[in-house]
Amino acid sequence: MCGICGIVRFDGKPVEEKLLREMNDLLFHRGPDSEGIYISRASGGPQAGLAMRRLKIIDLETGNQPIFNEDKTLSLVFNGEIYNFRELRKELEKRHVFNTKSDTETILHLYEDHGTACLDRLRGMFAFALWDGRKKELFLARDRMGKKPLCYTWMDGNFYFSSEMKSFLKVPAFKKNINLSALNYYLTYQYIPSPMTIWPGVFRLEPASFMVINREGKTRQERYWDIDLRPKTRMSFGEAKSELRNLLKEAVEMRMIADVPLGAFLSGGHDSSIIVGLMSGLSSQPVKTFSIGFKEERYSELEYARIVAKHFHTEHNEFIVEPKYFDILPRIVWHYDQPYADCSALPSYYVAKMTRQHVTVALNGDGGDENFAGYLRYKALNVSKWIHPFVNAVPDFMMDSFLKLFPEKESSPNRKPWHALHRFVRPLKFPPERRNLIWHAYFTNELKDYIFSEKMKKTLAGEDVYPYLEGIYRNAPAENMIDRTLYSDLTAYLPEDLLVKMDIASMAHSLEARSPFLDHRFVEFAAALPPSWKIRGLNTKYILKEAFRDMLPPEIFRRGKQGFSIPLGQWFRTDWKNYTEEILFSGASRGRGYFDAEHLKTIVSDHVEGRKDYGYCLWALLMLELWHLVFIDGTYKI
Repeated sequence: MCGICGIVRFDGKPVEEKLLREMNDLLFHRGPDSEGIYISRASGGPQAGLAMRRLKIIDLETGNQPIFNEDKTLSLVFNGEIYNFRELRKELEKRHVFNTKSDTETILHLYEDHGTACLDRLRGMFAFALWDGRKKELFLARDRMGKKPLCYTWMDGNFYFSSEMKSFLKVPAFKKNINLSALNYYLTYQYIPSPMTIWPGVFRLEPASFMVINREGKTRQERYWDIDLRPKTRMSFGEAKSELRNLLKEAVEMRMIADVPLGAFLSGGHDSSIIVGLMSGLSSQPVKTFSIGFKEERYSELEYARIVAKHFHTEHNEFIVEPKYFDILPRIVWHYDQPYADCSALPSYYVAKMTRQHVTVALNGDGGDENFAGYLRYKALNVSKWIHPFVNAVPDFMMDSFLKLFPEKESSPNRKPWHALHRFVRPLKFPPERRNLIWHAYFTNELKDYIFSEKMKKTLAGEDVYPYLEGIYRNAPAENMIDRTLYSDLTAYLPEDLLVKMDIASMAHSLEARSPFLDHRFVEFAAALPPSWKIRGLNTKYILKEAFRDMLPPEIFRRGKQGFSIPLGQWFRTDWKNYTEEILFSGASRGRGYFDAEHLKTIVSDHVEGRKDYGYCLWALLMLELWHLVFIDGTYKI
């Protein structure tokens, strides 16, 4: 696990080593163990510089990068893990000489044999840059699921890339302009979708894609893999359960290969509990497990994590996140590079910090919900297909009158079910792609229109961010509502939100996170299972739970989905109230001109006084302003 960056100059000048090192230094947290630099010296054509920061996981002695082929015409910097490298190496050693024992070197020799098609053979998580000195070409690639990040930009005719966009801040030609369209997407989705970023002209390479920049500076970008949910298995349910268990066990075993200590994140949910159970069966020593919780019991899963830890006899560790930790928010914002509003970034940061004190690698349960329809949204969608025709016939005024019978004020008794009722019922008139989107959204178009300033409305006039997710849903290679939703989660919500969170939270503390549920062969198998095996009525992840029924503690097998969140609503009314108002209503914030100040105050007061629950919206607004204070104003020195 590493951080990588580089430069390709097309202006006839050599790559400046000082600049390359400064870009690389900003990635220190991703790889504190060593650094490596390569600068091409050949005459004529573009000149390349590659750099990396290394976190030692496999081949601690000889695995430093950049790595070269036999005649040093190819050089490579690599971030990630290739889990089938031993199998590939046995084949490649028949034709190539290896100078290391690392997984990285297999990529070079595969490229020599297969060119860009080498990607078809790799099983793992990765982002890499390969400079072909013979062709004077740069080859960039990301893994299928989008676990490892890679961004790029052109400045003054030269090409730059990095694991994190903050490296580009060191380039003298970089301009801190704001992509206002990106802010529009951010407020709706809590993230900025690839390839777009907060900086105009800076892009992220999308998952399962590669890019080649040739000696003339022309680029070719292709997607080399996709998930197809149309072909379905001919296995029986019993056969599929057995195969599911075998494939996931294999994925876990592959991800336990390491020359450093490893453990697991444990929430007490089905997914992480299954991973810990499989690890325990494969390990001769107790698995080290790590859990995060809150004093507010409604949000804390520690009780369930302890049940799992006791059941599998793990070496268990816990940490309680409290609202007093808001002083860490600017540092978290710095690590994320651009506005990011998934509030679980806060507990994820702390669980990674605690975990790194004990191990260097941690397995997790990411991908279980996206493969097996685990979210509450899937229950809602499954039920809504029967209710939609009836609700669609009800006039809007009658629907509003009905909902007024069930107040969702924070101060009202049993508010939570009424809030869920409002959130479920209001989108029922829309087609499924719009229902799915609204159940995702932080800010609807209507709420954005209310808080945006007149200047912002004019700037964004005619721009609608809804077609992004609705288009993925409609164009999905799937034949039913549940599969289309699974595809949109696997290709949008997962790589753009959840995997960004896991990569940033873990690498902020030089911790490698591995996700067995996201092994691409396992994902392909799960995609071939009928939706009725994943969700039955209101029972989600049905086949997954049945496959591991005998392994899970009964309390875990029976529990429902809780979700990984924090007590935002309560904290914004109490401990964070003054801090939030100070940040959002400062002169600097008003001066940006994004929002109508009076309407923004109404949103805040409605939440503080319990008339509405705008907790997630306030978090998004707070993170947005803190990002400006860190990256634009320089108020916080990280």
